[in-house]
Amino acid sequence: MRIVVDPYPEAAVLDAFWRRAWGGAPPHNYAAVLQRSLTHLGAFVGARLVGFVNVAWDGGVHAFILDTAVDPDYRRQGIATRLVAAATEAARTRGADWLHVDFEPHLTGFYRECGFRHTEAGLIRLR
Repeated sequence: MRIVVDPYPEAAVLDAFWRRAWGGAPPHNYAAVLQRSLTHLGAFVGARLVGFVNVAWDGGVHAFILDTAVDPDYRRQGIATRLVAAATEAARTRGADWLHVDFEPHLTGFYRECGFRHTEAGLIRLR
């Protein structure tokens, strides 16, 4: 397994991965999202995309982990942990001072093990 920084997977590759990992289609025109991101990383076994994480940013010092996912056939092998660690280093290298992540309660242990600490945050669902 290898991790690639900014792989820009073809739409069909990302679509197939997203459907396996998330159980549905990716957001419309996700390639445009990646073009505005600070970075994104893919985990590959051969040519197969098996893991993914996106790092959005505010254009300044804050970056945000989004869409961390691993193909169900490859879960529980440390791929997500390696992706988040590589994303953390890439964000640091590209000038971010802070790396944020929002997550559901069942992912608390995972993100704590990745080095994130608890903070209070707010959220408004817009759609």
